[in-house]
Amino acid sequence: MTHNPALKVVVIGGGIFGVSAAVHLARLGVETTIVNDGPIANGASSRSLAWLNSARKRSAAYHKLRMQGLDRYRTLAAGNDYGAWLRFDGGLTWDADDASNQIPEIFRHEQAIGYETRLLAPGEIAAVTPGVDARAVSTRGAIFNAGEGWVDLPSLIGLLLEEFHERGGRVITDAGSVDVTLANGRTSGVKTASGQFIDGDAVVVATGSAVPGMAAKVGKRIGDGTTRALLVVTKPLKHPLRAVLNTPRVAIRPTPNGAFALDSAWSEDEVVVRGDGAYEAKPSTIAGLLDEASKVLEGNPTLVLESYHTGPKPIPADGEPVIGQLAGIPGYNVIFSHSGATLGLVAGELLAGEIVSGSPHPLLESFRPGRFDS
Repeated sequence: MTHNPALKVVVIGGGIFGVSAAVHLARLGVETTIVNDGPIANGASSRSLAWLNSARKRSAAYHKLRMQGLDRYRTLAAGNDYGAWLRFDGGLTWDADDASNQIPEIFRHEQAIGYETRLLAPGEIAAVTPGVDARAVSTRGAIFNAGEGWVDLPSLIGLLLEEFHERGGRVITDAGSVDVTLANGRTSGVKTASGQFIDGDAVVVATGSAVPGMAAKVGKRIGDGTTRALLVVTKPLKHPLRAVLNTPRVAIRPTPNGAFALDSAWSEDEVVVRGDGAYEAKPSTIAGLLDEASKVLEGNPTLVLESYHTGPKPIPADGEPVIGQLAGIPGYNVIFSHSGATLGLVAGELLAGEIVSGSPHPLLESFRPGRFDS
């Protein structure tokens, strides 16, 4: 790979995608600046369940990229003591016990693609992964994926930022809205809400749900399926659950301090977006999610709310990641994806490599923003 130490890049966004891209650029000797609208990790990274996986069905290209994403986390964990916030204790999932249940089909699919998978009857779960109330599991069984795990994204972002600073990276927070500037048809840098101009040969826009709107300003369409997010965090409690649970009514993962993080599709649907754009979760929704989590946990513990986090959940319209340069605008790069945790390290690495080398990476070929142009 050809390194260009004279290259300057501005990364807009202080979540996992932005910080990952920035630190990988810094590793390649690039003068890099991160600009964020508020404090670091104030967006989607703060309300992600952060389940590390490639479970169930998706395109072959997406599965391959996610598997590389998991590989980068294993490399990070090797020889380092990050066990408090980066864990590979497996994932357990089951579906509702009705016509929508796809567990046998998903099990066969995962076997066929070589994804580590095991189909368990309810009575077999305790011997494989503790902490689950078997009475809550469908009679059709549950899938245990031993290679899955979770990450605490704020902890990871903090670690990456330490390295970024050590490599001379610059961070500007609380910049408000930021616009990409163009000159002669290519990026020239960014301008903050206060009018500050930061020059750059290339820009990475990693602003979560704001990416499609920012691309639209330069005449480019990125299909947007963004919805609402709600992450509920309990107070710490002593409990044997270590795996990530994905069940019909609640998803659960442990946290570094012994609490649980919870989300679900139905509770996200109940999030209210007020007229001023603020997101709000009803007390009944939060109480219902805590109750659903208690039902699937061994001992049915009383779960007490510590905090909750709401906001937009970035999702491309076709569900697949959007990574790379906008067609026809040299230097304007984006990262927009639902799977921020799983892809966080690898997406930043591969995009940084493309920016420095000028050569497209084959793993990203299926995920170019230009696919929405037609």
